[in-house]
Amino acid sequence: MQEGYIVPPKLEVKSVSTDKLPKPIIFHDGRLVQKPTPLIALLTILWIPIAFPLACLRIAAGSLLPMHMVYYAFWALGVHVIIKGTPPPKVTKSNPNPNNNNSGVLFICSHRTLLDPIFLSAALGRPIPAVTYSVSRLSEIISPIKTVRLSRDRATDAAMIKKLLQEGDLAICPEGTTCREPFLLRFSALFAELTDELVPVAMVNRMSMFHGTTARGWKGMDPFYFFMNPSPTYEVTFLNKLPKELTCAIGKSSHDVANYIQRVIAATLSYECTGFTRKDKYRALAGNDGVVVEKGHVLKANKVMGC
Repeated sequence: MQEGYIVPPKLEVKSVSTDKLPKPIIFHDGRLVQKPTPLIALLTILWIPIAFPLACLRIAAGSLLPMHMVYYAFWALGVHVIIKGTPPPKVTKSNPNPNNNNSGVLFICSHRTLLDPIFLSAALGRPIPAVTYSVSRLSEIISPIKTVRLSRDRATDAAMIKKLLQEGDLAICPEGTTCREPFLLRFSALFAELTDELVPVAMVNRMSMFHGTTARGWKGMDPFYFFMNPSPTYEVTFLNKLPKELTCAIGKSSHDVANYIQRVIAATLSYECTGFTRKDKYRALAGNDGVVVEKGHVLKANKVMGC
């Protein structure tokens, strides 16, 4: 005889809060931020005809205006940019690098959406080029900053990043992929081998209706979904530049430097460090390594590892 279970139509059971789960949820997918109750679903449907043109206007402002005006344009269009900490000064002929090492500053950012380098640039008031892992062609076209794709070949990428740093400042997200929850994925250590001019930047954002990231959907829509939120917020916190004694310049291993920066950013955001990588995320959510997005069953990773 086979057992059967009947779920009553009005189940009087409350959802378990995140802090009471036996293991934390680190990876999840989907575009909606809130549970689609009838009221939320109705508000979302009514908002979309306004949201998409508004998102296009916000993206156009970020792409077409000079970068020193983008910060104010975003605020005027309902996009909040909160700047904390003291950013390093721009290196120019009149304000040269005191270390005289012909290297720009490498901004090490936590990765929340593909817009991280753009909001970093808006906070600094100047365009900061960024190296990317995997973004859509549309995102590259509408980007107001220079983006350079990593080849995933260590020697090739190292040479390319060194060349970019000789031309000026650069932004990189060593996690390699975004994470929505209050966790940081493992930092790739390559960046620590290439320069001693390292400035950690803690990035955090707030969205009320749509997530601006996806693992299984078309990534070209990521910036549109982020800007479709009624009042999206980005908080950019500049941390102190790493002193030379904490870099590879005095024999520290690149992994030690990367783990240290991960811990510093995590402490600033009250996040938790993990040892998960880009491959772990995409294998859990999409069933691939994150290079080619395929349809797959959504799994929730629930293992936390130390730095």
